Amino acid sequence: MTKDQKNEVIELLKGKFSQYNNFYITDTESLTVAQIGKLRRACFDKNVEMKVAKNTLIKKALESMDGERYNGVYESLHKVTALLFSENPKEPALILSTFRKENNGTKPELKAAFINGDVYAGDNQLAALVKIKSRNELIGEVIGLLQSPAKRVIAALLHHHEKQAGGGSAEAPAVEASAAE
Repeated sequence: MTKDQKNEVIELLKGKFSQYNNFYITDTESLTVAQIGKLRRACFDKNVEMKVAKNTLIKKALESMDGERYNGVYESLHKVTALLFSENPKEPALILSTFRKENNGTKPELKAAFINGDVYAGDNQLAALVKIKSRNELIGEVIGLLQSPAKRVIAALLHHHEKQAGGGSAEAPAVEASAAE
């Protein structure tokens, strides 16, 4: 690979790291070509970008952007590395765990994940990453929590109003009867 080609790859990676707040670093070393093709298709179907690059080029791209921010990621840059980029922090974890189940294996192995500024290092983090809630899921929960007390207050007011209206109609004939006398 020439120096110009390396610089081109570094610039491409810098663009991806700037574009996405979430990326996964996986080890795809023992996967067959057919399995890698399957993994790429699964990523494509879920809007997850998969890029394979040399570890030294990945490290140079990260260091040139903000070396301190990505400090926890560097020790995971060994063996064959595939990067998974996604807007949704949970989606690559779901793809990896589903792929493993379908292929009865432990590969691809999660080396690290960078999620909104936090580093999750090691394959043992995959189970936790599958449970991460997306931004939209969190917003939905907050809206549900905010609506719940308001719904109870409105229901109580309606119930109180219906009770008053029901009690008022029983008193109305008595008022009319006394006015008629």
